[in-house]
Amino acid sequence: MDQQSAIVILIAAVIGILAIAIIIARHDREAGVSSARARTAASSEGETICPSCGMGNLVGDTQCAACGARLPSHRAPTEG
Repeated sequence: MDQQSAIVILIAAVIGILAIAIIIARHDREAGVSSARARTAASSEGETICPSCGMGNLVGDTQCAACGARLPSHRAPTEG
């Protein structure tokens, strides 16, 4: 194998590796969007307002996403 063939094979390998990296990055990005959508869609119950900073947090969260303060727990009202 001469030097020119080795260079062509090396360039083809680099292009292949870059293509695989782009495909994996795109897949990870799309999976992250799906995960964020799933979390948002699951929080149809409303939000918990942080007593320290006023940030809206998902119901069920125990700590504020902004300041880390402990959030009050929400319990379903009891009939009675």
